Amino acid sequence: MPTGGQAQGGAMHAHSDKTREIQMRFLKFFLIMGILFSVLACVAIAEDYPIQYFLAKVSSEKNELSKDERKELLNRIHRMLDQAQRTHTKLVQAIQTGETDIRYQEGKFWMSKLEEDQKSIDIGTQQLKLLTERPTLLVASIKLYKSLKDLSSNFNAYNDVTSFSALVGDLAPEMELWADPIFYKLYLLPLAHLKDEEKVSPQKEKKPIPKGKKP
Repeated sequence: MPTGGQAQGGAMHAHSDKTREIQMRFLKFFLIMGILFSVLACVAIAEDYPIQYFLAKVSSEKNELSKDERKELLNRIHRMLDQAQRTHTKLVQAIQTGETDIRYQEGKFWMSKLEEDQKSIDIGTQQLKLLTERPTLLVASIKLYKSLKDLSSNFNAYNDVTSFSALVGDLAPEMELWADPIFYKLYLLPLAHLKDEEKVSPQKEKKPIPKGKKP
């Protein structure tokens, strides 16, 4: 039969275990809340610059982008290219596995278009990397713009095909808006104007050489 001291010790030990359990629960709670707040903060930052924000900038008189806005514009285009890559993979799989009601010859045609898209996605991704490091590269901006235009043209064509439209959805018209007017008017055009201004250097007026006086 346990003595009073043993009973008291057992009670204290049980109380200690209970305290540790409560502490662990609080620790897990605060850890989960910390992760949740971090995720919400990231989402909030991304939502500060939705596509509507940049479309409004295009329409405004003062549409010059700040350094942060240019950076976020490139980030948004990068995410859009990632989405285009995922959709591209689904389209290829749908054709190759016979999930679509497309005949062989027509399938070959669309596969050739998808091969073009993969090149455009790769080039666009490469140019984005260059612009992230050096935002004033005009050639990289032109190549990125061309890639976006080519992609949006093909993706809009896919949207007209019943077998593809469910896979493409709103990505096609959204891609077109990111290319033009957003990237073209807010990034490429101002950069081209800046480069033109840098080329024009003020011409120094040449002073006429004074003629020597005749004796």
